[in-house]
This record gives sequence, structure tokens and C-alpha cells, in this order.
Amino acid sequence: MPSFGRPLRVVTLALAAWLSLPADASAQTARERYASVVSRDSQLRPALERAGKAPPSAELLLQATQVIASYEALVRRYPTSGYADNALWQAATLADAAYQTFSRPADLEKSQRYYKWLVVEYPTSPYVKRAKSQMARLEATAPAPVPVPPLAPPVAPPATPARESAVLHAVQRSVLPDSVRVTLELDREVAYHEERLNGPARVFFDLKSVQLPPALVDKVFSYPEDVVNKIRVGRHPDNTVRVVIDLEKVSRYSVYSLYNPFRLVIDCERTVAAPAPAPAVNPMVQQPPVVLTDAVPLPPAPLPPVSPPSAPLATPLPPLPSGPSPAAAMANTAGGFSIARQLGLGVSRIVIDPGHGGHDPGAHGKGLNESDLTLDVALRLEKLLQKEAGLEVVLTRRSDVYIPLEERTAIANRQNADLFLSIHANASRNEMARGVETYFLSFASSPDAEAVAARENSASDREMHHLPDMIKAIALNNKLDESRDLASMVQEAMVSSLKKNNKTIRDLGVKKAPFVVLIGAGMPSVLAEISFVTNKQELQLLKTSAYKQRIADSLAAAVLRYRRSLKGSTAIASQDR
Repeated sequence: MPSFGRPLRVVTLALAAWLSLPADASAQTARERYASVVSRDSQLRPALERAGKAPPSAELLLQATQVIASYEALVRRYPTSGYADNALWQAATLADAAYQTFSRPADLEKSQRYYKWLVVEYPTSPYVKRAKSQMARLEATAPAPVPVPPLAPPVAPPATPARESAVLHAVQRSVLPDSVRVTLELDREVAYHEERLNGPARVFFDLKSVQLPPALVDKVFSYPEDVVNKIRVGRHPDNTVRVVIDLEKVSRYSVYSLYNPFRLVIDCERTVAAPAPAPAVNPMVQQPPVVLTDAVPLPPAPLPPVSPPSAPLATPLPPLPSGPSPAAAMANTAGGFSIARQLGLGVSRIVIDPGHGGHDPGAHGKGLNESDLTLDVALRLEKLLQKEAGLEVVLTRRSDVYIPLEERTAIANRQNADLFLSIHANASRNEMARGVETYFLSFASSPDAEAVAARENSASDREMHHLPDMIKAIALNNKLDESRDLASMVQEAMVSSLKKNNKTIRDLGVKKAPFVVLIGAGMPSVLAEISFVTNKQELQLLKTSAYKQRIADSLAAAVLRYRRSLKGSTAIASQDR
């Protein structure tokens, strides 16, 4: 990702739905935010019922997408709140209703995902039984793939068939509080070439083997407000589609991919951070998606009513007593004061990233996968950090699901995290290899670091044409001093704590490596390798609850020590649970 002009702190919210929240949404409690979203939901569902089988309304589809995303944002921000299971149920049923109305596979996938999330993460919720029933219904009624009839034998040997082209369904532009997002939605993943140009400032994407629907052929989108006020779509030879995005007054842009359906997302940050325009009836300006499908929409299913909260409304917390004045920041390990310390910045939100998950189990030990181990440790660490006043914790995953490496850092950026900690377990062909090590983002400092980076980055979706931008992002890493300090504290805490159970533990030190999961993070970020699952002795320890708890204890101690090093006694912020 290009990194020129990166602001001191990247402020991008997780979901476009936050646009329609009040300006002081960050100060809202879970109760207030839930009530706000339910109010919008209750107005939207009757409109979905009235839509029936009418042609899809771009405005109605946009509103449904926003409300669904707002529910998900609430769950991610307040996972332990009494409103989390309510929000998941509302999101699932609303996505279900949107699917019945618009027949979009993306809405079906969302609905199934939210139902499963509710069942797995909130097993005591009163909605679980109904969620399971709805999951079974969706599975039974989902359209089956149409079988392709066999081709008749050719009279003559056929020429090598050309690869079937993908289709660019839609070009969408969304105004976010600190950036403008452009989303290119396709029916499957495609290769692309990206290049930024000046005079005038613009970036173009050449999408390989892609066709355009009639509505997008040589289309020019113009927008009256904010940055990115023009997007052009054109055809080039060899089934190549070029999308050109104006970048006037854009300091930096980032590109990442999302799946199911495949989307190329370009976030363009404004040169000078300014409040986003106040949302009107249509808070985001975007081109209606062009859906190319012959499928007949299923008849709308009955929509469940908006459910009341499953837990009593939280009572306001009493004011916290005033504490001692913050102490002066400590110097960095290099002896100086980084720009973060000069500006008096602190830590109030940390994103914990359990490595791997889903179809990527990570390293294998006998009877233990890396993905299960890291999630176990992350959940233990979350419980410890949640006890600290003024410290919020966000996890990139809470169950055995796959999240792309690039999306994990994007979650941290959108959540305005102050720290990013990725938890992994090591592996080696040498069964005698053992110990713990901690990494921060830079170029690899040793052959061993190169090997670890190659293994952990193997799940990346990036391709060779991304190399120049990734090199720039690593070389211009402006959190290096703080990340090195955090890595040193994590490493020291792990060695000190784990040697009580593991007398032969080896301190493999603090190292540098180009981990994809750390590239682009707008905050100090480190990756901890908590032991080797391929070492017989350490594997047996990793299977015990006591050893995993010690790992979590050490990571928590390191985070809190780093937090104190910035400002001494950190100011306490109010927190809603």
C-alpha cells in the first residue's frame, strides 16, 4: 500500500453504516447505539415488505446495507454487552429479508454468517433456537447451482478455449468520515494492475479478463461534493477494463480485496482531515449495483418483529474518582523520545489478532493446531485486559473463521486501535527448535526471520505487482520505534513468565520481518511467536490450561507496561460494558 503522507494516526471507521450515526456516536453507549439502529430498522422493514418482487431500489438496498453494518459494528465494539446477541439476531433477519427481496447472494451469505455467529458466540441467548431453525430453512431453500449440460463432441479439434471473462457488476462510491471509499464489485476474483499518475492526480486499475454490462460501458460518474469527484470506466484491448479514479486532495489511498462477492476496495483519505458532510436522506452517493442474473427472486418470507433487548438496560456508571496527574513519558529503548511520546499520545484501545483460522489452521502439532491455540490465548488475554479501566479490547476473530491477512490490519485501522498484537505459534522442521520470539515490521534481520515470515505470509492474497507498494510501506514505517519498544516488552515478559513452567525455554529475541499482517497498521504493532508446536516438550505444555494462561498473563503484563511507559499513570476513559 502506498504510505506517502500517512497522518500521525489513521482514523477510518469500520463500516459505512456509521455515517448515519450522530456526530458524537463514539460517545454513545451500547444501549443508545442499539436503540438508534433499531429505530432505523423498524422504518426499513415495512419498505422491504412493500418492495416484494419489484425491481431492486438502489436507495432501499443501500439503507438495508447500512443498518445491517451498524448492527455488526455494535457487536464488534461491545461483544460482551447484553445487546450483542439482539444485534446479531436483528442483522441476520434483516439480511434474510433483503435476500428475499433482492435475491442477492451476498445478503444470503450475510444472513447465514450472522445466524452462525449468534449460535457459536452466544449459546445461552434466547435467540439461538430460532437462529438454528432459520439456518436450516436458508440451507434448504438456497438456490442450487444450475447443472451445465455436456457439450456435444466437436467435429474438429477445437482451439484452446479462452478463459471466461469476469463481469464488473457495480462501481460504488461511499463517503466515510475520514475518507471516500470506492468499491468495484465483480462476480469473481480477477488479476489487476494498479498505477498512480500525476497531472492531474489519479489512479487507474486495469482489470484483466473482465467484461462490462451495458449500463457501465464507457461510463463516467461525477459527484458534486468531497474528494474523488469523478470515476471513469473504459474498455481496453484483450478484455481489459480500466477504472480511473481522480485523487485531487487525496493524501493517501489503500487497496484491499474482500470476498463473497469479490470486491476491490479503494479507500482515499482526505489531505486535511475534516468532518464528513452531514448525511441527508441519502447519506452516501453511489451508483446502483447492476445485477446480472436470471434467477427468479424467492417469495418474501415473513419478517420477524424487532425484538426487545434480551438484557435490562444498563444503568449509568458513577463518575470515576480523579487520580494522580499523569507522569512524564519514559524514553524509548534507543534513549530518545519518539514523535508519539513527544505528542503525549496514550493507549485506550487494543486489537488482538489470533493468527490463522478457518481453512488456514496454521502450524500443526500432534493434537493441536496453531489456529485453535492462538484463539484460546487471545480470549484469555481479552479477559485480563478488560479488567483495566479505560482500555477497550477488539478481537479480529472469536471463532474458527478465516480472515485475510490484509483485513486483520484493516480492522485495527477502522477501529482506531492504539496497539495491534498478532498472536502466533512457531514451527520448524528441526524438532529440537524451541523458545519464544517477537517481531516488529521491517525487513528480515536473519535467515530464520525470513523463514518465519515466508511461512506466516503464505496465506496472503497479494501478488507480485503489489511488491513495490509493500516495499514502500515497510521502508516508510513511522511506528518503528514504538513497535520495537512494545516487542521488547512482550519478549521480556514471555521469557520471564514462561520459564517458571518451562525451565529450558530459549529467548530467541526481538526480530524484524516483513509480516503482511503488520503492513499498513496505523499504530504500533507486533507479532508474538508464543512457542513451538513442533517441539515435543513445548507442545505438551501448550496443551495445558496453565501454560496458555501464563502466556496470556505475560502478554497482558507487556501491554500494560508499554501503556504506562507512554504517560506514566494513563488517564482513565469512561467505558460502556
